[in-house]
Amino acid sequence: VQLQACGVGLVQAGGSLRLSCAASGLTFGSYAMAWFRQAPGKEREFVAVISWSGNIIDYADSVKGRFTVSRDNTKSTVYLQMNSLKPEDTAVYYCAARYNFGTYYYTDYEYWGRGTLVTVSS
Repeated sequence: VQLQACGVGLVQAGGSLRLSCAASGLTFGSYAMAWFRQAPGKEREFVAVISWSGNIIDYADSVKGRFTVSRDNTKSTVYLQMNSLKPEDTAVYYCAARYNFGTYYYTDYEYWGRGTLVTVSS
């Protein structure tokens, strides 16, 4: 199983960035997908989750209204559209897959991408 995240970026505060994560080696439509992030010196935290069907979506309060998660099961890809970025959004962003139902806890996820760095300058 491989999760390949793309979208490394340096963006100014207030700007936008789109991350994508292409999956291979698993039945993508059977997996909930999530995004987590980890800032330097901090624990990995939940950002967004989308169900296998795309019908159930949830976000961390810190990104609600600014970030949008979506998926295209025909392309085995999940996306994270990030708008109105803030310096505190600076982190390494990870996509993760969990069979069937998603959760908010990174320890529940079976497969992980390698992480992609997002830096938001003030």
